[in-house]
Amino acid sequence: MLAKSLVIFISVGIVAGFVFGIYLIDFKTTTQLVFVEGTSLSIVTEKFDFKQDESIQIRIINSGTNELTFPDSSYGLKITGLSGILMYSPIAAQVISTLDPGDEIIFFWDQIKNDGDAALEGVYKISAKGIDVDGINIEKSTTVTIWK
Repeated sequence: MLAKSLVIFISVGIVAGFVFGIYLIDFKTTTQLVFVEGTSLSIVTEKFDFKQDESIQIRIINSGTNELTFPDSSYGLKITGLSGILMYSPIAAQVISTLDPGDEIIFFWDQIKNDGDAALEGVYKISAKGIDVDGINIEKSTTVTIWK
């Protein structure tokens, strides 16, 4: 016969695993694109997990009803490690760029950092930063994971 404490520990483990599993499902299936009234910026990737050397498509979308302005042709796109260290930023012309409501711009990242090295496996933050019609900065980010 099993000890009473063993049964309790197994039961707690099963319940904890179930709750943690539900949390991860909700965490991984959050929608990246939601259209709203007012100012909104969205960053959308086709998935969250990528293999090394796989091209990552990044869509920057004006998901609001106000025009957004960006200081250069990179649309404020930056890819950093979770520590905040800049890994990649596209070469940009110093020209003011705009996105009208519902418009989008697409970038591709080949997982090569600015220094020419390949990105290692890990979690990366993709962010974009613009300015709304009232001159207020708006920034949006998402994360992707690179696996071997």
